[in-house]
Amino acid sequence: MSTVDDNPAERRFELAIEGSHEIAAVYYRLQGEKLTLTHTIVPERFSGQGIGSKLARGVLELLRASGRKAVLRCPFMAAYYARHPEYADVVETSAE
Repeated sequence: MSTVDDNPAERRFELAIEGSHEIAAVYYRLQGEKLTLTHTIVPERFSGQGIGSKLARGVLELLRASGRKAVLRCPFMAAYYARHPEYADVVETSAE
């Protein structure tokens, strides 16, 4: 089973898609200990297979484990968080 990895050189979290050479990714901007999540990409042919949700969960779990916070500017990540409020300790919700 694939896991989500941080690729700081590309400023993105990556999830290898099993059975292919493609990845799904969440792009970010680093601001101190906060990461502003800006965009999520899942290749079109894998849409609707739960890959985006697996990626989102993995990103939030990695951030939780590292003690960092996420600022959600990506609509997909914001929608995932709306359905999974258990990540409130990871998501920065105060106005900046």
